[in-house]
Amino acid sequence: MKFADDRTVDRQNTNNDETAYREEVRDLAGWCQNNNLSLNFTKTKEMIVDYRKRRTEHTPILIDGAVVEQVESFKFLGVHITNKLEWSKHTKTVVKRARQSIFPLRKLDRFVMGPQILKMFYSCDIESILTGCITAWYGNCSASDRKALQRVVRMAQYITGAKLPAFQDLYTRRCQRKALKMVKNPSHPCGLWSLCYQNKSNVFI
Repeated sequence: MKFADDRTVDRQNTNNDETAYREEVRDLAGWCQNNNLSLNFTKTKEMIVDYRKRRTEHTPILIDGAVVEQVESFKFLGVHITNKLEWSKHTKTVVKRARQSIFPLRKLDRFVMGPQILKMFYSCDIESILTGCITAWYGNCSASDRKALQRVVRMAQYITGAKLPAFQDLYTRRCQRKALKMVKNPSHPCGLWSLCYQNKSNVFI
């Protein structure tokens, strides 16, 4: 049996008209059935992002008679997404995981490993945890969340004794790398725009 993993349906509704959205969900369920794919209803969730002050009740989605649970947050591809598009929950999870990797870093330091090895461990383990999908969430983080992330970097820098890039610099570098990949991809819709470089700020726009 094959499962349809990590499938998503995104739709912007206007005037409280959910007809197109519900039809798209039915089409997805029908496509899975026609292609011998099974939807796991226990893992299928619905999350509604609504910024209006007066939020209306939304009728639950039904797939093959089963009600799809509505949730306020959901973990997708390792990133915790909330219905308010706030990233405190994700950053707290990331900081907790990164702090757990500080312990083996301290152990390596006590074993008198050189700064190069300590920095290599940081880059391969701690930095990779902190920067997972960073281009998707860090730009909208709160100031307190950014301080918590940078605090982990400073802690690792103190242990390694090496100069480590600031978290903001890591984010900028990843965004530039992602932008260049998009520009070089002829099938990406970014071809509708032109890439401009600012000498003063050293950033791409």
